[in-house]
Amino acid sequence: MAVGKSTVRRTWRRRAEARPDEILTAALDEFIACGFDAARMEDIAARAGVTKGAIYLYFEGKEALLRALIEREVAPFAERLEAAADAGLADPAGTLRQLAQIINVVIGQSRIFAIPILVVSISNRFPDLAQHYRERVVARGRAALERLIRRGVELGQFRSVDPAAAARAMMGPIMFEMIWTHALKGPGGRDGAWLANHFDILLNGISRQEDP
Repeated sequence: MAVGKSTVRRTWRRRAEARPDEILTAALDEFIACGFDAARMEDIAARAGVTKGAIYLYFEGKEALLRALIEREVAPFAERLEAAADAGLADPAGTLRQLAQIINVVIGQSRIFAIPILVVSISNRFPDLAQHYRERVVARGRAALERLIRRGVELGQFRSVDPAAAARAMMGPIMFEMIWTHALKGPGGRDGAWLANHFDILLNGISRQEDP
């Protein structure tokens, strides 16, 4: 059966619309394999099955590729934390435990966590990228935790702690685990038990204690 021009046009359009995602996936593969500095645009193009020039139709260069990967892979995670935190302000303690479950699912995904590791590795030379990651991911997650802790203090679930300090105390070990697991390839911790213990320790630390 002959393929009509309209069918060919629809197929080409679908392919063109998918191409930026295919290029981003190829870029992430190349960044993981070679590192940001050693990755070459021609090798990314080869992985994506396009010409080097085709990449520049969508992205200005490697920095733009990494910025787009932040938006595609990591920013939605921050959005999910924000939404869960805002929906759970009536029960901050219970919501923090739910956030631990969300984090546990995501933290095992090495491709997602390759991106912050890449950003940290080049942050001194690409401060704009570091700022973009901080604003689009870290600051949003931290603000969501602070809102929950502040609300928990208002409701009497938590002691009168500094929400910013408590949020940082929660995030610090998570960042360490990310580096330990995905950059240093450290053993253990992949079953999520450490994260449950971490949140349990923190919540017991900030929870309001009844007078004896």
